[in-house]
Amino acid sequence: MSDILNFHFLVDGEDFTSAGQASVQVKKNLRQLGLPPEIIRRVSIAMYEGEINMVIHAGGGEADVNVTEDYVEIILRDNGPGIKNIEQAMQEGYSTATDNIRSLGFGAGMGLPNMKRYSDHMHIDSVVGQGTNITMRVNIQ
Repeated sequence: MSDILNFHFLVDGEDFTSAGQASVQVKKNLRQLGLPPEIIRRVSIAMYEGEINMVIHAGGGEADVNVTEDYVEIILRDNGPGIKNIEQAMQEGYSTATDNIRSLGFGAGMGLPNMKRYSDHMHIDSVVGQGTNITMRVNIQ
């Protein structure tokens, strides 16, 4: 199946106010394509959680979104510190966010669990000291 829409975003790790801009743009694009509201909601939540994680933990990164007739794929890449224990990081409430980040209302330990919850498939590749790649897929059918 050939892609019907591809787009790329840089996620600024220095600016919390810009975090979420990519997910807002994705939401607009998916609406313009006429995708079902529930699919748009799931993609938007998964994408937002990924963006916030890149800002909080990795100093930013890149996001690619590929939309096909069958699914929306979100690929997130960063060059941050990596995830030391993926199984632990997937537990609701577990967070390595600093107190400063928590004081801003972030770092509740729900990012990765929500990314998994709102996608049909999620795969994490992470190397400590090199960064993290996360691929999520939300099926349209």
